[in-house]
Amino acid sequence: MKTTIIYDCEFLCLEGSQRRFWCAAHDPDPVIAQIGAVKLGLEDDFPILDTFMAYVIPIDRHGNRYALDPFFTKLTGITDENITSDGIALHDALDQLDQFSAGGGFWSWGKDELNMLAISCYVAGIQPNIPAHRFDNAVKLLLAAGMPIEDLARTPSNKLSEYYGVKHPPLRGHDARDDALSVAYTLQHLLNAGKLLPEAFDAEVLRGA
Repeated sequence: MKTTIIYDCEFLCLEGSQRRFWCAAHDPDPVIAQIGAVKLGLEDDFPILDTFMAYVIPIDRHGNRYALDPFFTKLTGITDENITSDGIALHDALDQLDQFSAGGGFWSWGKDELNMLAISCYVAGIQPNIPAHRFDNAVKLLLAAGMPIEDLARTPSNKLSEYYGVKHPPLRGHDARDDALSVAYTLQHLLNAGKLLPEAFDAEVLRGA
């Protein structure tokens, strides 16, 4: 079966970091602490085939582990205990994600690969193992399905399924796997309704090639 990967990342922040573009003296580098992904089938009834989640040990520029700010923990539910007991090195998490994908393309609500690869790998001093051309922005898919631009601008990934009235098991916002599921359930709904075609997941089609 042809498949695609919907993924999401949670990256470090303090209260107000986004508003400051992570540029305040006390802001951490926006390195990732969690990766979540969903494998979505692109044939038949477009099933959700599998999910993936990894906690990533967030490392600063000097190789030291970041302590999680209470704001980040309240926002995401990720604790220092989660990282201690289940966290793995970034390169291991990326290897596992690549294996999970089985060569499929990656889609996120925005450009999470910039935090996952460009920033996190740079800070950790490692070479990204997944090339940039395998990633794209799921916002393009919703545009192709007819979602108004003004609604796209104000709908975060964890509210996307709610926007379309898609029924699914309870999800926690700002959990990487659950946010990826919110997007995946929405794409599944649009595929089954015929508002989105499987061919749209070919990035060349979206670019008009």
